[in-house]
Amino acid sequence: MNVGERPTGIRIVPYDEQWEFEFLLLQQVLSNSLGELVKCIEHVGSTSVKGLAAKPIIDLDLVINANDDFEKVSLKLQDLGYLYEGNLGIEGREAFARKDEFVPWGGDQTHWIEHHLYVCTKDSAELHRHLTFRNYLREHPEVASSYEHLKISLAKKSTSRSEYMEAKGEFIRGILELAN
Repeated sequence: MNVGERPTGIRIVPYDEQWEFEFLLLQQVLSNSLGELVKCIEHVGSTSVKGLAAKPIIDLDLVINANDDFEKVSLKLQDLGYLYEGNLGIEGREAFARKDEFVPWGGDQTHWIEHHLYVCTKDSAELHRHLTFRNYLREHPEVASSYEHLKISLAKKSTSRSEYMEAKGEFIRGILELAN
């Protein structure tokens, strides 16, 4: 059941405990493939906050020590079926899309949940922003509830993805100011 959806394709669904399990599976596959090139893999975004309705898309931040490691990591991700998209206008975060629903490829034809994969250095401002917002929502359930209501409302009334993202961005910026 969708909690909020518009013709823009923005679909908000109730929290699903499966999201944490799916993240852990992706984390394991990526960690096994990338080894020591990766410092850690963080589950960020709304699906990482227990109880929070969200778009059913897992956001992962793959954290590396330094930009010097990026080329090696990028090549390994491409071997797994990811496509490098650049930073998509956001400094400190490199985005990767999936070639198909079986990415990351592993030979077993696993149909993975939709997910967004980003590579950030450990000192990236964007990584800090993701973790600060996630942690604040986890520690303040009343704020997470307000965020959920906002997202549902915006999904129903927004006429475009950019309108949805901009209105949501105002809330996020306010939380980041409180948290810092």
